[in-house]
Amino acid sequence: MDRNRISALAHADHPIAAPLNDASVARLLDRALREGTGSGRVLDLGCGSAEWLVRAVEGRPGVQAVGVDLDAGTVARAREGVEARGLGDRIALEAGDAAAFTTEAPFELVLCVGATHAFGGLLPTLRAAHEHLAPGGSVLVGDGFWEREPDPGTLGAGFAADEYADLATTVDRVATAGWTPTYGHVSTLDEWDEYEWSWTGSLSRWALDHPGDPDSGAALDAAAGHRTAWLRGYRRTLGFVTLVLRRTPEHSLPRQPVPLHPASNSTFR
Repeated sequence: MDRNRISALAHADHPIAAPLNDASVARLLDRALREGTGSGRVLDLGCGSAEWLVRAVEGRPGVQAVGVDLDAGTVARAREGVEARGLGDRIALEAGDAAAFTTEAPFELVLCVGATHAFGGLLPTLRAAHEHLAPGGSVLVGDGFWEREPDPGTLGAGFAADEYADLATTVDRVATAGWTPTYGHVSTLDEWDEYEWSWTGSLSRWALDHPGDPDSGAALDAAAGHRTAWLRGYRRTLGFVTLVLRRTPEHSLPRQPVPLHPASNSTFR
């Protein structure tokens, strides 16, 4: 079964596509957009269904947004959703490689939540975001970290021990790369559980509702495999942090370098 189709079906009930609830998303966007009073341009690199962009522009008349995602089918469905919500004149979506995206005008806010794999990891994502950022603008980035040392169950779920670092080391590396956190949110266990039950449940429900579809059996298998990997593997071990960042003045950068984090191949989309 096509991975993009699995993702679209699995995120039907949780379109934000990351372990964050609605209140957390709203608070992060408010902080990133200067408590909602700013106007300007927002870019989402790896926008998926464009739900982050919809929430960024709703209630903020001065904000215009652009989203980029590799999967053309996802982008087409996202455009339909944006038009249905009456936001087609304020949100432009483009199918293509987010790492190759270019634009002439900078953005006040650059988003990449749960899609750092598109750039080869967290720090390469920040370097790419910086290329599109207006002076004084913010980056909103979300990625994984280890809540605790990964055990055999977590590693057996397909993770590598060096795929992530602990939270403190992750933030240290971001700071050493030239960024200052101005806000952050660590996803709670409740947010994780809601995300995972939605992911596996949405996919399972679709399979049960469409027994005649050629992908029905594969969808049930994918949901069951994901559920086992979560419950017997990375639950309470894999964390997720979303950071609001601004560039640090050169003279204020940390003097002691922190070893760089290896690229991550994981995705929450």
